[in-house]
Amino acid sequence: MTSTPVTNAQELAEALSSGASEIEVQGTITGSGMITLPPGTTLRGGTLQFGAKGVRLTKDNTLDRVTVLTEPDEMAILNDTSVEDFGRLTLKNVTTRGQVCLMAQDAVRAGHVQIEGLTIEAADVRGRALRPHGFGVEALQGALTVWNRQPDPVVTITAEVLDVVVGSKEQPVCGSGVLVGGHGDWSGKADGGALSVGELRTGEIHTDGRIPGGTPDVISGGVFVISGASVDSVVNAGPVTTYGQNDMVLDNWGMVKRWTAQAPVTSHGPSGIGFVNFGDIDVLDVEDTIRTTGKGARGFNLYDGSLREARFASIETTGDGSVGIQISKPLGSLSVVGDVITSGGEGMSLVKGVQMPLKAIALSIKPGGEVDSITIGGRLATTGDNVATVEIEGTVREFEVAGGISAEGKGSDAAWLGPSVAALEGADITASDGETVVRL
Repeated sequence: MTSTPVTNAQELAEALSSGASEIEVQGTITGSGMITLPPGTTLRGGTLQFGAKGVRLTKDNTLDRVTVLTEPDEMAILNDTSVEDFGRLTLKNVTTRGQVCLMAQDAVRAGHVQIEGLTIEAADVRGRALRPHGFGVEALQGALTVWNRQPDPVVTITAEVLDVVVGSKEQPVCGSGVLVGGHGDWSGKADGGALSVGELRTGEIHTDGRIPGGTPDVISGGVFVISGASVDSVVNAGPVTTYGQNDMVLDNWGMVKRWTAQAPVTSHGPSGIGFVNFGDIDVLDVEDTIRTTGKGARGFNLYDGSLREARFASIETTGDGSVGIQISKPLGSLSVVGDVITSGGEGMSLVKGVQMPLKAIALSIKPGGEVDSITIGGRLATTGDNVATVEIEGTVREFEVAGGISAEGKGSDAAWLGPSVAALEGADITASDGETVVRL
């Protein structure tokens, strides 16, 4: 197939209007308004720089090795929602400044999104009016957003999202990083069109939602699977880091068969969480450290939904109110290769849309939490004052801590156990300035 070379805005417009099926951008083109690719058109190479929106896709379009530059708060790549079936929209080794937003809404009722290499250098999506809602909060859209908003449950959009890099340490995107999902109701439960994803694989992700301090009802996520999404495999091949208030690092409201984080999971802002689950996951495997440094920023929370097996390398939290692990729903097995360590005391943290006081407990099993087995290869330890290292109000059937349970802070106890919880036999339990075991 012969491609049509273009070097300026006029040549680009002429190529699009002439029906060229393959267009090759040579060099950098400026001065063009938003362009719409006709069905079946492929755009290759070069750089397109826009003052407002960038490239709009229609049906069976491919962007290959293209750089699309807009202002960070604009959409660099979007789709025409008047098209009933967008066929196969493909992005290969694409770089943008500005959001990539592919939605099924209005007329769209079918289509597949194929992403094979996408770098979003900068984006600011805080101004988007459309936001997923659930569990007492609204979520900011992602620098990459793939979202089926059709309320009709018959509508299923499919996707493969591979090798997505978002932001940088020097310039984290403003909002969520990667967000994929289907239609959900106000409570956050799936109730309409679905997004079916084979694999979601990310590289390095850096986000800062820039959410004002103390805000109770807005969150963002580094990598966010929302209601209505079903994902066979999520792989975080690169580190995922969030920097702001209420910024979750990894967050699930949908259905995931296997979620694997192969690199560090880090939160630097208040009320962030390393990994939080409200949906359904079969296996969660975090192979590197979860580390949080903000007040009220927790390591891992199972708040709702279901989880069969969870494995972690280690978890470290440092802020007041920053719980290491908190379980509120049934869980099959929980294992940590290394340590779970917290160093804070009591502080405010966001819980389901409400700011409330929490103590920086290393391991907390709340009422409703039922765990078949817990295995800790290292230590469960706290260094903060007036906290407990272990709190069990729910049910734990098997519990093993190879490195012992220790409370090092003033007035801190090693274990708070409910009346029906068996003593932690065989564990080395110490408290420097408190009780080893307190019955609740």
